[in-house]
Amino acid sequence: MGEEDISKPLEIIRSMRGVVHAFYLDKEILNRMKEEEAKVTAVSNISVQNDGFNRALEKDHVIAIVKDPRFRPPPEPTVILVSDAGEVMGIEVFPITAKKYLERDDVVWLSDAFVLFPEIKGMGGEKFVMPPVSFPELNSGNGCKDVVSCSPAPTCDLMMRKYYKLQDDPKLASVLVGYNDI
Repeated sequence: MGEEDISKPLEIIRSMRGVVHAFYLDKEILNRMKEEEAKVTAVSNISVQNDGFNRALEKDHVIAIVKDPRFRPPPEPTVILVSDAGEVMGIEVFPITAKKYLERDDVVWLSDAFVLFPEIKGMGGEKFVMPPVSFPELNSGNGCKDVVSCSPAPTCDLMMRKYYKLQDDPKLASVLVGYNDI
């Protein structure tokens, strides 16, 4: 892809509501973030497996988005709690999907945005999985294929912002979007 070709996805993202910054990540910071991401654990030492991050790093290009709360919600859950047997023990919910769980008596609300399925038991090898999430704004019509998005760990987000000399504002969050050239 030429310079003009890679500017189109960046223009598309920069035009989205809630985008404060959008830029391509260079190999140096991607390697640092990969090392940091491998160290991440959640509460009670439950491991975190950021599949979305790992898949994004396999792509030809990775765009970082620093966004404010006006940015659209993700099209799919970004966090899933999985048992050591691979069964879904809990899942992130959004206001639009929460209603399907509100009337159920077989779920436990861990927060306003996460439900647990207590009938699914773990044996100590549970992990939070952050799956790759689609990013429909980038597609074959604008020169992109195999598009995935993800949220980096908070420590990676901070590392990236410092590297690019961006303000560390707790009201902002980051999303990474990886894609291959057509």
